Amino acid sequence: MNDLQFLKSKIRVIPDFPKAGILFQDITTLLKDAEALSKVADALYEEYKNDGITKVVCVESRGFILGGILAYKLGAGFVPIRKKGKLPADTYITTYQLEYGEDSIELHKGAIDANDKVLLHDDLLATGGTTVASIDLLKQSGVSNIEICFLMEISELEGRKNIPQQYDVFTLIK
Repeated sequence: MNDLQFLKSKIRVIPDFPKAGILFQDITTLLKDAEALSKVADALYEEYKNDGITKVVCVESRGFILGGILAYKLGAGFVPIRKKGKLPADTYITTYQLEYGEDSIELHKGAIDANDKVLLHDDLLATGGTTVASIDLLKQSGVSNIEICFLMEISELEGRKNIPQQYDVFTLIK
């Protein structure tokens, strides 16, 4: 079994969560396995170690887990994108559509600046709505140098098509 097959085998799929028709990709079964967690962290680091990343910006909440590790390994700062009302200072805010509803996310003003090279990380690329909203937040803060990575992608949902083509997108598991 190669590394990719090994990592895929560690992800549990839960049908009809959080609502009927959704196949939830549960990464907690991957995260609890020390070997799998190490392989994921190392693979993401290898992809970006020479890119001069200054900030790893991660989407709440599962994106925080690997994003924190990745920021540490890259010697970069960690900046959270959180759900509306969770950040205590002035924020940029945007609203977007989920595959099963609507939500708003925020980014602290001043957390990043136009000179930063940002790696936007989330655990899953599904429809791309959260990613496009996150790009909007980054643009509001003046950042234009953005790379994007995911632990996994549900290719059938074609979320990659919704992300502007000017951004490099890397997914470890499809």
